[in-house]
Amino acid sequence: MFWKYHGTGNDFILFEDFESNVSKDPDVVRRLCDRRFGIGADGVLYINSAPDADAGMKIINADGSEAEMCGNGIRCVAKHLHDFSIVKKRRMMISTLAGPKKIECAVEDGQVRWVSVDMGAPSLDCKDIPMRCSGKSVDKIIRVGETGVKGTAVSMGNPHFVTFQRMSDARMKELGPKIGSHPIFPKRANVEFARLVDSRLDVSVYERGAGWTLACGTGACASAVAAAVRGSISYDEDVEVRLPGGSLWVNVARDLSSVKMRGPAVRVFEGEVENW
Repeated sequence: MFWKYHGTGNDFILFEDFESNVSKDPDVVRRLCDRRFGIGADGVLYINSAPDADAGMKIINADGSEAEMCGNGIRCVAKHLHDFSIVKKRRMMISTLAGPKKIECAVEDGQVRWVSVDMGAPSLDCKDIPMRCSGKSVDKIIRVGETGVKGTAVSMGNPHFVTFQRMSDARMKELGPKIGSHPIFPKRANVEFARLVDSRLDVSVYERGAGWTLACGTGACASAVAAAVRGSISYDEDVEVRLPGGSLWVNVARDLSSVKMRGPAVRVFEGEVENW
């Protein structure tokens, strides 16, 4: 049995894996995520048991690689846990490779509609991202061929590079994959192209392991952190981050001790997999 979920268009196949018997083979994941010959998704979510939390989450990207954290995915996991009474409370803790995350669910008519996540403390240190440099990675220029792209690298438990540099859509589409696989990022990076529109951030994301996606929760958080550090938005206030699939709301603590994200989670359908 599987369930299909999405968070602002970032879509996932979800399995309950409490017995650790669901396949995580990269070839299987790639077939399941194929949008023409499989179910179609940006990644696969596995819910498992965790000794230090109410449940654990594992996320494998559409290309078969494992991610440390997924902001949209964890909201979908929280909705599943609550709506199917696996965790019978609105506040819960979910364990990830990026550490345990505090969750609060907003419920309407017995179903979770919105989920708030304490994403933890971001880091701007090169060693944490990781990035082959020293010190902090604020307004750093990365050379891609003859092009220099200025941006800020942020770890939200996974690596991000956020640029506010204006460029055409065609140039953005060209540079996203190249920046994401740049040798300066030993584990690759998610790449955010952001711009400030009034008091809102508009962001497009090239996700490591999934390509261009309709939304990225950790990417929205990283973009807000980068914007706050450069003085474009206020700390300790909710900011709307608009992505192609919809909006998320992010609040960056002034001391960078935490980043909180709020957004929807939607169950689309369920089914069974044949011919694994």
